[in-house]
Amino acid sequence: MSSTTQQMTLDQVPVGKQVTVVRVGGEKVTRRRLLDMGLVAGETVIVQGVAPLGDPINILVKSYSLALRKREACQITVEVQV
Repeated sequence: MSSTTQQMTLDQVPVGKQVTVVRVGGEKVTRRRLLDMGLVAGETVIVQGVAPLGDPINILVKSYSLALRKREACQITVEVQV
C-alpha cells in the first residue's frame, strides 16, 4: 500500500490532521519568530482547532500548544499524507 503526499498551507489543514512543515515564508521578522517557536522544516504539527471565523488556528508543535493568526498560518507550507 503506497501513500501519496499533498502540499498545502497550514490554514487549509482540517482539524485533527497531522502534517509536516515543508517551508516557512513571510516577512523576515514574522518568519524568524515562527522558526524560533519550532515551526521548522521537517517538524510534525497537529491542527488542534480553528476558531469559528477561522482565526486563530490552534496547533500542537514540539509538545506545546500554539495559536497562530490565519495570515501567519497561510505562509507555512506543509505536507499532508493522503
